[in-house]
Amino acid sequence: MSEKPEPKAPESEKPKLVLEDPIHREGRIDGLSYQIETGRMPLYDDKQEVAAGVFYMAYTVPSETPRPLMFSFNGGPGSPSLWLHLGAVGPKRVQMQPDGQMPPPPFRLVDNPHTWLHHTDLVFIDPIGTGFSRARTEEEMAKYWGVKADIESVGEFIRLYITRHSRWNSPLYLVGESYGTTRAAGLAGHLVDRGITFNGIVLVSSILNFQTARFSKGNDAPYVLFLPTYTASAFYHKKLDRRLQSNLKRTLAEVEKFAMGEYTLALAKGSRLTGKERAHIRSMVSKFTGLREDYVESRDLRINIHAFCKELLRTEKRTVGRLDSRFKGIDANAAGENMEHDPSMSALMPPYNSMFNQYVRTELGYETDLEYSMFGKIWGKWDWGSAGEGHPDTSEALRAAMSKNPYTKVYIASGYYDLATPYFATEYTVDHLGLDPTLRANITTGYYEAGHMMYIHEPSLEQLASEIGTFMRESV
Repeated sequence: MSEKPEPKAPESEKPKLVLEDPIHREGRIDGLSYQIETGRMPLYDDKQEVAAGVFYMAYTVPSETPRPLMFSFNGGPGSPSLWLHLGAVGPKRVQMQPDGQMPPPPFRLVDNPHTWLHHTDLVFIDPIGTGFSRARTEEEMAKYWGVKADIESVGEFIRLYITRHSRWNSPLYLVGESYGTTRAAGLAGHLVDRGITFNGIVLVSSILNFQTARFSKGNDAPYVLFLPTYTASAFYHKKLDRRLQSNLKRTLAEVEKFAMGEYTLALAKGSRLTGKERAHIRSMVSKFTGLREDYVESRDLRINIHAFCKELLRTEKRTVGRLDSRFKGIDANAAGENMEHDPSMSALMPPYNSMFNQYVRTELGYETDLEYSMFGKIWGKWDWGSAGEGHPDTSEALRAAMSKNPYTKVYIASGYYDLATPYFATEYTVDHLGLDPTLRANITTGYYEAGHMMYIHEPSLEQLASEIGTFMRESV
C-alpha cells in the first residue's frame, strides 16, 4: 500500500522573506565625496510576493548631470561580487603584497586610488545564493541557479535599480569577471530586447564559449587554446630553454603560430599522426611547455590544465595556480595528477572574506547573522540548459546586442598567467563572434602580466585603471 503524500501547506502559510531597509553612509577619497547604499533588492513572484532578496552595494557621486552607472558582478557561478569590488573597482581594496601574494594576518582594507568611481557610479550585485542574497527557502534558491534564470534575475535587478533610483537616462555599463563575463554577454542580449542598452561592457578574464575551456572527449580546442598560457607559465618559472626565456611577448607570438598551425592540424589527425611528424609535435609541445617529452607522449600530446598545474614543478614538489600560475602550492606529496588546492585562490580567500565582513558590518553598518556565502555548492547544481552536456555559449547574445546597438563598446582584460580563462581562448572567441566588420573596432583588449584576478598585482591594477579610464571616455 503506497504512502499518502504529505499535504501541501496553504498559500497563507508559505514563508515570508522580510527585507531590511537600505543602509546609507558617506565616504570620501581623493577629494571625491560619495554616497553608499547597502541593502537587498526584492524580486517578486507571479503573485507579487517577495520571492528573493538580491544583496547590493551602490556607490554614487552627487551630480547635477547624469553620471554613468556601472553594474558589477563576479563569476563562479556561485561567487559574490567582492573580488572586483575590493580588488579593483570600488573605493576600498584589500591590501595584498605588491605581486598579489597573501600578506601575513591581520589583513588590512585601504583606500583604492585607482577606483573606477572617478569615472562612473557603481553597483555591486550578489546573485541569489551568493553573498547575503537569499530566496524564500533553500529549495527556491535553486530556481535561480542556471544560465537562463540567472540572466533573468540579474536583469530584473538592473531594471528595478534604474527604476527606483531614476537612472534611465544614465549611460549604462556592465563589468563581469570570469563566469560574470558569461552573464554580462547574456544580459546584453537579454536586456536590449527589453529596451535597456549599454554604452560599454567590460569583460575581465572572459569566457563566453565553454567549448574553449572544456577538456571533453573529442574537443581538441582547449589543448590548442591553453598552450600559450602553459608557455607563459613555464616562462615565469624559468622552465623554457634560453632562447624562449628572453622575451615573453615574442615567445608567445611563436607559440600562438605553432598552436593554430601545426599543432591544430596534428591533433585533427588523431591516430593517423605517426612517425617523424608525431615526434616533431611531441618535441615542440615539450619545448613550449617545459614538460618532458615522455610525459607529453603519455598524455597523447594533449595536456589538460590539471595535469599541467601538477606537472610543471613536480620535481620541486610544488604545483602552480589555476587562477594565477605565478603562485606556487604545496601538496602532501608530489604524486598524482591533480593538485590538492589552487594556491592562487587559497591566497585570496582569507583576506577578502575577512575584510569584506569587517567593512560591511562595521563601516557600513549592515547588521545580519547571515553568512556571506563565498562559493557554496552552486556549481554542481547549476542548470546549463540545453547546452549542459555540451558547450554553453553566450557569445551570440553579445554579437546580437552589438548589432542591435552599434554604439556598444567592449573592453576585454586578459592575464597572461590565467589558466582558468586563457587569453588565447578569449581571442579565439572574439574571432568567431561573426561580428560585422564595421563593429569589430568596438572591441579592444588589454593584456596583463598577471593572472585571472590581474588587479591583485599592483602594476596590473594601475594599468587596468588607466585603460578603463580611456575606455569610459571613449564610450560615453
